[in-house]
Amino acid sequence: MRLPNAAHESRPWRIRAIVSDFTLEDVWALPAHGGADEFQTLIENTLSSDPGNAKSLPARALWRVRDRLGAWFDLGRISATAERASDAAGKPPIPGTNETSLRHRLPDDLRDTAVNLHFVSLPFVPLYRTDVEFAAELSNQTMHGVMHLAWVDQGNGRYQGQMAVYVKPRGALGRAYMAFIKPFRHWIVYPALMRQIERQWERRVPR
Repeated sequence: MRLPNAAHESRPWRIRAIVSDFTLEDVWALPAHGGADEFQTLIENTLSSDPGNAKSLPARALWRVRDRLGAWFDLGRISATAERASDAAGKPPIPGTNETSLRHRLPDDLRDTAVNLHFVSLPFVPLYRTDVEFAAELSNQTMHGVMHLAWVDQGNGRYQGQMAVYVKPRGALGRAYMAFIKPFRHWIVYPALMRQIERQWERRVPR
């Protein structure tokens, strides 16, 4: 379920200070519920996610078409190994800065907290993790983006996953691209992602 931005902004997540110059694009409640110690399972599910082989045919087709167009027109691939994605050489700087990665903005206590985490199929690079937060960044020719996972306290020892997406488009091309793909993200990609998360969660976490 999509949430208002205030559902994310009302909480003291560490990511907000790190991406203060980014735009909060989307906030989603995830179909993942559990105890305080089950956030790691949500992170593992995310790291192993492979939208290019999703059960949803429209979502799978869109993902593969975007990946192919990214290769043809040098927009950046959206299916890549963590090793390829983590190579900062040749990456454009974050718009409006000289930085190629948000790693340089991390406070000391968040540095190197996600070095042992790697995405299987997505071109995100992990930034940090805590007991209730995980963040990863993505850089291509249209934008610099951040995916933030949170484990939100619901009371009585129960937690729910929440995902926020921050973006910083690269000029007019980036803004046009983000506007063009918005309906596809909301109507096809995210609903398919939610179903995938729910299936993974039901398989791996007993009720």
